[in-house]
Amino acid sequence: MTDAAERGAVAERAAGRKAEWRAAREQAARQLAEREQAEREQTERRVWDAMRTLVLEKEDRRREAAEELGMSSFLRVKALRRLAARGPLTMSQLSLELATDKPYTTVLVDGLEERGLVARTPHPEDRRRRMVALTEAGRVEAERALEILGRPPVALASFSESELALLDGYLARLLRA
Repeated sequence: MTDAAERGAVAERAAGRKAEWRAAREQAARQLAEREQAEREQTERRVWDAMRTLVLEKEDRRREAAEELGMSSFLRVKALRRLAARGPLTMSQLSLELATDKPYTTVLVDGLEERGLVARTPHPEDRRRRMVALTEAGRVEAERALEILGRPPVALASFSESELALLDGYLARLLRA
């Protein structure tokens, strides 16, 4: 083999090694990115699980509101809150707001009406439809529910002002997304 051929073979082997190294680095970078993504997804799930646990289990204000208002279901509390926020609604509109079927909405409204918290009236333009509106007692109960639901978790009292400000900013960002 001549010097030129030998140098060419060496250069070829070196180029092959460079390509192997480049491929190995790219593979390592991909694996690192995949691990980092998997770790991020685990962290996101852990954060979401903690938020869900705090709101729905540890500080279950929905159950507390239903119990304090003497209601068998939080959906009744939710109905009061929706009517307080939106004003009178048709039964169909209330069904949509509550994400319930119409027969169940009728059961909910029947219970609220029996307690004097809502009243049904004919629709002003279509007598086949019924409107549901809060009574004064219903407004009072809706306000009580809002008070209970708005009560912050006791654990927040242990946060410093700067920690609360950070958490507030993070939650505002989540709600904007």
